[in-house]
Amino acid sequence: MTEPFRPAADGVRTRLFQVIFESDTPLAKGFDIALILVILASVLVVMLDTVDHLSAAYGEWFYWLEWGFTLAFTVELVVRLIILDKPLRYLRSFYGVIDVIAILPTWLMLLLPGTQTLVIVRLLRVLRIFRVLRLMQFVGEGRLLVEALLRSWHQIFLFLFTMFLLVTLFAALVYMIEPAEAGFSSIPTAIYWAIVTLTTVGYGDIVPVTPLGQAISTLVMLIGYSIIAIPTGVFSAEVIRSIRADRYSEQACPGCGHDRHEQRALYCLKCGTWLDEETPDPHLAEQARDTSRD
Repeated sequence: MTEPFRPAADGVRTRLFQVIFESDTPLAKGFDIALILVILASVLVVMLDTVDHLSAAYGEWFYWLEWGFTLAFTVELVVRLIILDKPLRYLRSFYGVIDVIAILPTWLMLLLPGTQTLVIVRLLRVLRIFRVLRLMQFVGEGRLLVEALLRSWHQIFLFLFTMFLLVTLFAALVYMIEPAEAGFSSIPTAIYWAIVTLTTVGYGDIVPVTPLGQAISTLVMLIGYSIIAIPTGVFSAEVIRSIRADRYSEQACPGCGHDRHEQRALYCLKCGTWLDEETPDPHLAEQARDTSRD
């Protein structure tokens, strides 16, 4: 468990820390909500600036607004670092890295024009809403999904590797059958067609024109429909396994050997035996006291 952040000193720094890093007061919650709204506004400006007619009409406004947002976020980051007792530890934290990345693109624009579009990464700062709305308990649910994905990565990798082999074989076959005029000018181009067909996307920019090529396309599409649920099934099985691992204990009952008990269970579900072998059953001790009194 990571050590919580602390203010550098009492006084103004402590009051600023309570507003910026906490969310248990109306002022602190108001600051977080205002920060999220400003983040969303800055991302909206970047998005609108990519629309040609809006950029032509309001490009200068968008430019200065983006610099205004960047300066505000830069000052905010500096204030965060000043009021902390260990500012470098904050910079290495998840939110600290996001805060730095959020302002870098605009400053890099001075050296590398065109990098301002990367400001979209600023949207990650909206993750602070989990703290504002007291949603941090859902982070544990996200952890289950990540763990399930990590445990199933080898099955998914094997599936993707098999799909790559099938795609390459079908692409090479269609490349030999179809004329170059149909768009199959190379095997990589044919691989692109096979992937689009296998995933049932079907852009239609490259289409077989020979009967045999069309028959192969039909086969590829049917294979795509039949296997599209495989990675979903693998991942779902791992998620269910993670949920069961969090809910159930592997401890076996000393009486009957049953090992599917909930984590907080005290007695066996099947035979009623006290599960904790290191401590005595309090009910038996109470019954012994009652018997001795009688």
